[in-house]
Amino acid sequence: DFNTLENWKALHFEKIKEYSTYEVKDSVLIATSNASASGLQFKKTYDIYQYPILRFRWKVDNIYKKGNATKKDGDDYPIRIYIMFQYNPKKASFFDSVKYELAKSFYGEYPPHSAINYIWANKKQSQRIITSAYTDKSKMIVTDSGPLHVKQWEEHSVNVLEDYKKAFGENPPQNVSLAIMTDSDNTKESATSYIDFIEVLSE
Repeated sequence: DFNTLENWKALHFEKIKEYSTYEVKDSVLIATSNASASGLQFKKTYDIYQYPILRFRWKVDNIYKKGNATKKDGDDYPIRIYIMFQYNPKKASFFDSVKYELAKSFYGEYPPHSAINYIWANKKQSQRIITSAYTDKSKMIVTDSGPLHVKQWEEHSVNVLEDYKKAFGENPPQNVSLAIMTDSDNTKESATSYIDFIEVLSE
């Protein structure tokens, strides 16, 4: 299902007017960013406890010179795959309920409870797990970094469930959605990246 473009929808962000582009050529997704940001979100959700393993194969033509995962003005990546964990109103605290209900009334739906981003970092980082420069509800997990493997296919298998526990120190919400993004709205640079496949598996 992940390898059919019809099963994905555009993911746009408030205040960002320039969108990245996505196309499939020879069964490979080509993602292009030029001072832009947008993503593709898989239309279906799944149970992270049933399918905790994420496998994927990606490649980048270049990284961003100004990219830095620890700073807002460097928070761009030539490619990322991220898992968005859905807010569950049945398990929320009173204060979370108020916050999320207000957000729903404004946006028409609940925002994600939290997220994990598997990133191709622009430079080597001292830590594998980095808290987003924008919110502590999002963690960046360095999967590849720097120019060493640029223009080479890199294949990864990660345990999202275990990574979430390490990143947040607790068990995640059950239902998740998956998205792909290339962004350069902060650095104002350009990149072309590729994804050969994505799949989720039981242990």
